[in-house]
Order: sequence, then structure tokens, then C-alpha cells
Amino acid sequence: MDNGRIPNNSYVKVTLNGEITHVTDSFLLVGGATGLIGDPKPNSERPLISKELLNQYYDKLRKQVEDIFGFEVVNNYDWSKDINFIDYLRDYGKYFSLNYMLDKETVKSRLETGITYTEFSYMIMQSLDFLWLYNNKGCILQIGGQDQWGNITSGIELARKKQGVELYAFTMPLILDVNGNKFGKSEGNAVWLNKNLTTPYEMYQFFINQDDRMIIQYLKMLSFLTPEEIMNIENKHLANPEARIAQKALAKDIITFLHGEEEYQKALEISEKIFKGEVTDEMPTITLEGSRNILDILVNSGLVPSKSEARRLVEQGGITINSEKIIDPTYEVSENEFVIRKGKKSINKIILK
Repeated sequence: MDNGRIPNNSYVKVTLNGEITHVTDSFLLVGGATGLIGDPKPNSERPLISKELLNQYYDKLRKQVEDIFGFEVVNNYDWSKDINFIDYLRDYGKYFSLNYMLDKETVKSRLETGITYTEFSYMIMQSLDFLWLYNNKGCILQIGGQDQWGNITSGIELARKKQGVELYAFTMPLILDVNGNKFGKSEGNAVWLNKNLTTPYEMYQFFINQDDRMIIQYLKMLSFLTPEEIMNIENKHLANPEARIAQKALAKDIITFLHGEEEYQKALEISEKIFKGEVTDEMPTITLEGSRNILDILVNSGLVPSKSEARRLVEQGGITINSEKIIDPTYEVSENEFVIRKGKKSINKIILK
């Protein structure tokens, strides 16, 4: 181990008294089969995606995880695709009672609005994963987000009833924003590990703008900093929250881990230039044609959803072009290239053609 960190492709087995007994292999499970079905959402059924698109996602995810973390990636499509319907019912369905399945929160929350048999079957499909991993990889502990507790414990029940073995579950709290919404693609606020989708600069801005009320929790959940380091940062942050010490520490730790020190320094340099009002080639750029009116630019660029919202922002002094605050909703932009700042967090370069 290095500075107390766990080496890639490993997990640590810890006894009840905190003693580390051994390190063994770990795996990242990707749902190539269950992804084709979709787990029940709280309010509606997930749209089905094609096998071709899902395979593209899998290939990219596998490469990314192997490159960054070194885990072996396994795909549940590989062991699910050849199970026929009769074997599915006889070998697995018979171990699940309706009472047990209906009592799961993911199912219970959908009973009033309706749930399809496809979604209802998701629990059994995912349960096969834990049993397969135990039989083929010797896996005895499955880790996931707390919203996966029901699916993971269903796998434990299947292994216990079918083969008489004891398996274990460990879940972690979901990463939520200050309003209690989770981060992710379905929420439209995902941060991608791929720097072609989320640049190091954009990632820096994402973390630097996180709410003071959540940032220490994010440091504990997302960084590789020690408890002592986090406590020291928290004390400095509480003494001077305007300096955003905790946000900067988190941005540095994550970007350096994912993309290296050089990319972090570049993101920091770009951020400092933009903060000073300088135009850089690396900053997010939006190209527009048509009207030069400030309200039209705000709406057409997607920075605001409507002209009424754009007008409110302008009149309240929330829009700056280069270093000039714009308060006139009839303002016409004369430059072909400029930096537009919406509030304190949103900064973009606009190119008008």
C-alpha cells in the first residue's frame, strides 16, 4: 500500500476489531443484460435502449475503469444471454415469493402508478449476478449505492436458498446535491470522467462552485485525502468560506487523480484567466447566428430557458459581457467574440457569425 491507500484491483478484508487480514481481487460489474431491462424508477418506466448502444457504453466504460482503477470488468450479459425462459422460472424464479418482491421499496413505490412485468423481473435478473460471481470468481461481498440494497440482498437470498452459502452486502450513501437530488445522467448533472466530455476546466468549475453546506461531505466521499487532512481543510474552510478552500482541495484531488498534475494546473490557469475576464481558446464556447440582442443571445445559447428569465437576469444585473455589466434588455452586442458571465458560476465564450 502507498500512504494507506488501497492498491488498484483490490479490496481489504477487515475483521470486527479493525485488523486487516488479507487483500484479494475485486471486480466491477456492468449490467449489459439488466441495462437492457432497466431498473424501476420511482415514478416511471425507463426507456429501453438498443443492444448496439448499450454495447458501445459497455466498451467505453470497461476501458475507462481498467485504465483508471485497474479493476477487472465483468458483464452480466455474458452469463444471462443463454438462459431460456423455462430455466429462468424453474432455476431462479421459484426462490422468490411475491410477498418478498412486493415488499421491496423499488417495487412498492410503483404499485399505485403501475409497474410492468419487465421492471418487476429486474430484481431476479440482478440476483443472478451475485450467485454467478460467487460461483465463478469467489466473490462474497457486493458493494453498491444504497438504492441498490434491495437488489443486492435479493442476490444474498438467492445464494442462501439455492446453494446454502452466506454472502454479504455493503452499500454507500448516494451523492446528493444540496436539494437532495442525486448526481447522474438521468438528472442531467453528470460529471464525466472522460475529459472529452467533461474537460478538466469544466470539472474544476463544477467542484469549485459546490455548495458550502455539502463540500466537506463530498471531500469525505470522493477524495483520497486522509481524515486528518479533511479536518484541517474543514477548519480553514469554516474560518474563511469565501476562499473556497475545501472546493479547491476537492477539485485538485479529483482532477489530479483522473488526469494528472499537468491537466490540473492547466485547468487552474484557465480558470484564473477567465476570472480576470480574459478570452481563452480552452473555455466553453458557443457559436450562434442571428440576433445580437442580449436577450436573444441568452436564450439561443441555452444559458437561460426563456426571454422572461433572460430579461429578469439582465435587469437585476446578473449578466456581464467581458468586464461590462449589462442592465439594458435592448442591448445589442457589437463584438463577434466575447465572454458572457451569468451570475458567478456560468462563464462562456460566445462567437457570433
